[in-house]
Amino acid sequence: MNVTVADLQAFAAAWNSHDAEALMSFMTDDCVFEASAGPDVCGTSYIGREAVQASFSDVWKAFPDAQWLHPRHFVCGDRGVSEWTFTGTRADGSRVEVNGCDVFTFRQGKIAVKNSYRKNRPSLPAK
Repeated sequence: MNVTVADLQAFAAAWNSHDAEALMSFMTDDCVFEASAGPDVCGTSYIGREAVQASFSDVWKAFPDAQWLHPRHFVCGDRGVSEWTFTGTRADGSRVEVNGCDVFTFRQGKIAVKNSYRKNRPSLPAK
């Protein structure tokens, strides 16, 4: 069973729906999420379903209107990439709009590793 571009599109749609359970249905039990920021060279690394799901949910807490716009995907064997433009507003009204991508490693038809990257841009002022 292979992951397809259609699977990555459905994964992107679950992000925009803020549906953590749907997201986790795409992930292996021993999944890893390497965030785009954090103290380590890989950002912050979340390991296992509970930690990964909690980190995904934290994004929506920080940015209740978070969206990943204009997703574009490709898959090559057990690897894949999704490019997107992230937009979101923090509680203080400041806004983020940056391009980014996820680099995936697949195993047995699911996402084993989601390694996230995004541009580093200052927040935009509140409207």
